[in-house]
Amino acid sequence: MEKARPAFVFPVAIFVFLAAIFGIYLYQVGIEGKVISDLPSALLNKPVPTFELPPIDGEGVGLSSTQLTGKVSLVNVWASWCPPCRVEHPLLMRMAQEGVTIYGINYKDLPAAATSFLTELGNPFKSLGADRAGRAAIDWGVYGYPETFVIDRTGFIRYRHVGPISAGDINDKIYPLIKALEK
Repeated sequence: MEKARPAFVFPVAIFVFLAAIFGIYLYQVGIEGKVISDLPSALLNKPVPTFELPPIDGEGVGLSSTQLTGKVSLVNVWASWCPPCRVEHPLLMRMAQEGVTIYGINYKDLPAAATSFLTELGNPFKSLGADRAGRAAIDWGVYGYPETFVIDRTGFIRYRHVGPISAGDINDKIYPLIKALEK
Protein backbone atom coordinates (compact mmCIF):
# COMPACT_ATOMS: atom_id res chain seq x y z
CA MET A 1 0.00 0.00 0.00
CA GLU A 2 1.30 3.42 -0.98
CA LYS A 3 1.55 6.31 1.51
CA ALA A 4 -0.63 9.38 1.00
CA ARG A 5 1.29 12.09 -0.77
CA PRO A 6 1.65 15.49 0.91
CA ALA A 7 0.35 17.16 -2.27
CA PHE A 8 -2.95 15.32 -1.68
CA VAL A 9 -3.12 15.49 2.12
CA PHE A 10 -2.57 19.25 2.43
CA PRO A 11 -5.60 20.34 0.29
CA VAL A 12 -7.83 17.76 2.01
CA ALA A 13 -6.72 19.01 5.45
CA ILE A 14 -7.43 22.63 4.45
CA PHE A 15 -10.87 21.62 3.15
CA VAL A 16 -11.73 19.75 6.37
CA PHE A 17 -10.52 22.70 8.47
CA LEU A 18 -12.61 25.25 6.50
CA ALA A 19 -15.66 22.95 6.52
CA ALA A 20 -15.38 22.65 10.31
CA ILE A 21 -15.19 26.44 10.76
CA PHE A 22 -18.15 26.93 8.43
CA GLY A 23 -20.14 24.23 10.25
CA ILE A 24 -19.43 25.81 13.65
CA TYR A 25 -20.50 29.21 12.30
CA LEU A 26 -23.77 27.81 10.94
CA TYR A 27 -24.42 25.99 14.21
CA GLN A 28 -23.88 29.17 16.24
CA VAL A 29 -26.03 31.26 13.91
CA GLY A 30 -28.81 28.69 14.31
CA ILE A 31 -28.54 28.73 18.09
CA GLU A 32 -28.58 32.51 18.30
CA GLY A 33 -31.52 32.70 15.91
CA LYS A 34 -29.84 35.07 13.49
CA VAL A 35 -31.32 35.13 10.03
CA ILE A 36 -29.62 37.04 7.23
CA SER A 37 -32.93 38.51 6.05
CA ASP A 38 -33.37 40.18 9.46
CA LEU A 39 -30.10 42.09 9.52
CA PRO A 40 -30.35 45.36 11.40
CA SER A 41 -30.35 48.65 9.58
CA ALA A 42 -28.85 51.91 10.79
CA LEU A 43 -31.95 53.54 9.29
CA LEU A 44 -34.48 51.46 11.23
CA ASN A 45 -37.00 53.78 12.92
CA LYS A 46 -35.51 56.77 11.10
CA PRO A 47 -36.86 58.75 8.13
CA VAL A 48 -36.23 57.41 4.64
CA PRO A 49 -33.18 58.97 3.01
CA THR A 50 -33.86 62.02 0.86
CA PHE A 51 -33.65 61.06 -2.81
CA GLU A 52 -35.13 61.82 -6.21
CA LEU A 53 -34.84 59.25 -9.00
CA PRO A 54 -35.87 59.55 -12.64
CA PRO A 55 -38.19 57.00 -14.23
CA ILE A 56 -36.60 53.96 -15.83
CA ASP A 57 -37.41 54.78 -19.42
CA GLY A 58 -37.66 58.57 -19.24
CA GLU A 59 -41.44 58.51 -19.01
CA GLY A 60 -43.53 58.96 -15.89
CA VAL A 61 -42.61 60.65 -12.64
CA GLY A 62 -39.88 58.43 -11.19
CA LEU A 63 -39.62 58.10 -7.42
CA SER A 64 -38.68 60.46 -4.63
CA SER A 65 -38.67 60.39 -0.85
CA THR A 66 -41.60 62.83 -0.79
CA GLN A 67 -43.86 60.09 -2.20
CA LEU A 68 -43.25 57.83 0.79
CA THR A 69 -45.56 59.54 3.26
CA GLY A 70 -49.28 59.40 3.92
CA LYS A 71 -49.72 55.65 3.61
CA VAL A 72 -47.94 52.52 4.84
CA SER A 73 -45.95 51.14 1.92
CA LEU A 74 -43.08 48.95 0.80
CA VAL A 75 -39.94 49.99 -1.05
CA ASN A 76 -38.34 47.19 -3.03
CA VAL A 77 -34.80 47.53 -4.42
CA TRP A 78 -34.40 45.22 -7.42
CA ALA A 79 -32.69 44.69 -10.79
CA SER A 80 -33.47 42.67 -13.89
CA TRP A 81 -30.05 40.97 -13.68
CA CYS A 82 -30.77 39.73 -10.13
CA PRO A 83 -32.04 36.09 -10.08
CA PRO A 84 -33.53 36.34 -6.55
CA CYS A 85 -35.46 39.42 -7.73
CA ARG A 86 -37.13 37.26 -10.36
CA VAL A 87 -37.95 34.63 -7.72
CA GLU A 88 -39.71 37.10 -5.40
CA HIS A 89 -41.48 39.05 -8.14
CA PRO A 90 -44.68 36.94 -8.22
CA LEU A 91 -45.09 37.61 -4.49
CA LEU A 92 -44.75 41.36 -5.06
CA MET A 93 -47.40 41.07 -7.77
CA ARG A 94 -49.70 39.22 -5.35
CA MET A 95 -49.18 41.82 -2.63
CA ALA A 96 -49.91 44.67 -5.06
CA GLN A 97 -53.11 42.89 -6.18
CA GLU A 98 -54.07 42.58 -2.49
CA GLY A 99 -53.79 46.35 -2.08
CA VAL A 100 -50.26 46.83 -0.71
CA THR A 101 -48.62 50.00 -2.04
CA ILE A 102 -45.19 49.08 -3.38
CA TYR A 103 -42.58 51.48 -4.71
CA GLY A 104 -39.55 50.28 -6.63
CA ILE A 105 -35.95 51.36 -6.87
CA ASN A 106 -34.33 49.79 -9.93
CA TYR A 107 -30.63 49.37 -9.14
CA LYS A 108 -27.90 49.91 -11.78
CA ASP A 109 -29.93 48.40 -14.58
CA LEU A 110 -30.17 48.96 -18.30
CA PRO A 111 -33.49 50.70 -19.02
CA ALA A 112 -34.40 48.21 -21.77
CA ALA A 113 -33.65 45.23 -19.50
CA ALA A 114 -35.71 46.67 -16.62
CA THR A 115 -38.63 47.46 -18.93
CA SER A 116 -38.47 43.97 -20.44
CA PHE A 117 -38.44 42.40 -16.94
CA LEU A 118 -41.60 44.31 -15.98
CA THR A 119 -43.30 43.62 -19.32
CA GLU A 120 -42.65 39.90 -18.91
CA LEU A 121 -43.48 39.53 -15.19
CA GLY A 122 -45.83 42.45 -14.53
CA ASN A 123 -45.38 45.74 -12.73
CA PRO A 124 -46.37 45.77 -9.03
CA PHE A 125 -44.95 49.26 -8.42
CA LYS A 126 -47.04 52.37 -7.85
CA SER A 127 -43.98 54.43 -8.81
CA LEU A 128 -40.56 53.35 -9.91
CA GLY A 129 -37.23 55.14 -9.96
CA ALA A 130 -34.01 54.27 -11.73
CA ASP A 131 -30.96 54.32 -9.46
CA ARG A 132 -28.48 54.23 -12.33
CA ALA A 133 -25.46 55.32 -10.29
CA GLY A 134 -26.38 53.30 -7.21
CA ARG A 135 -26.30 56.35 -4.92
CA ALA A 136 -29.84 55.89 -3.55
CA ALA A 137 -29.11 52.25 -2.69
CA ILE A 138 -26.02 53.35 -0.78
CA ASP A 139 -28.07 55.94 1.11
CA TRP A 140 -30.60 53.22 2.02
CA GLY A 141 -27.78 50.93 3.23
CA VAL A 142 -28.56 48.29 0.62
CA TYR A 143 -25.93 45.62 0.06
CA GLY A 144 -27.93 42.57 -1.01
CA TYR A 145 -30.50 42.30 -3.76
CA PRO A 146 -33.37 42.38 -3.54
CA GLU A 147 -34.06 44.32 -0.36
CA THR A 148 -37.49 45.35 0.85
CA PHE A 149 -38.36 48.03 3.39
CA VAL A 150 -41.64 48.68 5.19
CA ILE A 151 -42.31 52.42 5.48
CA ASP A 152 -44.87 53.87 7.88
CA ARG A 153 -47.25 56.68 6.91
CA THR A 154 -44.87 59.33 8.31
CA GLY A 155 -42.01 58.16 6.07
CA PHE A 156 -40.03 56.21 8.68
CA ILE A 157 -38.39 52.87 7.94
CA ARG A 158 -39.92 50.24 10.25
CA TYR A 159 -38.57 46.99 8.79
CA ARG A 160 -35.83 45.83 6.43
CA HIS A 161 -35.72 42.48 4.66
CA VAL A 162 -32.52 41.42 2.88
CA GLY A 163 -32.90 38.91 0.05
CA PRO A 164 -36.01 37.62 -1.66
CA ILE A 165 -39.17 37.66 0.40
CA SER A 166 -41.07 34.41 0.77
CA ALA A 167 -44.74 33.70 1.38
CA GLY A 168 -43.82 32.98 5.01
CA ASP A 169 -42.10 36.37 5.33
CA ILE A 170 -45.19 38.09 3.97
CA ASN A 171 -47.62 36.24 6.23
CA ASP A 172 -45.48 36.15 9.39
CA LYS A 173 -43.71 39.51 9.30
CA ILE A 174 -44.73 41.96 6.59
CA TYR A 175 -48.55 41.75 6.70
CA PRO A 176 -48.75 41.81 10.51
CA LEU A 177 -46.45 44.84 10.58
CA ILE A 178 -48.44 46.64 7.87
CA LYS A 179 -51.67 46.00 9.79
CA ALA A 180 -50.14 47.27 13.04
CA LEU A 181 -48.81 50.41 11.34
CA GLU A 182 -52.16 51.15 9.67
CA LYS A 183 -53.93 51.35 13.06
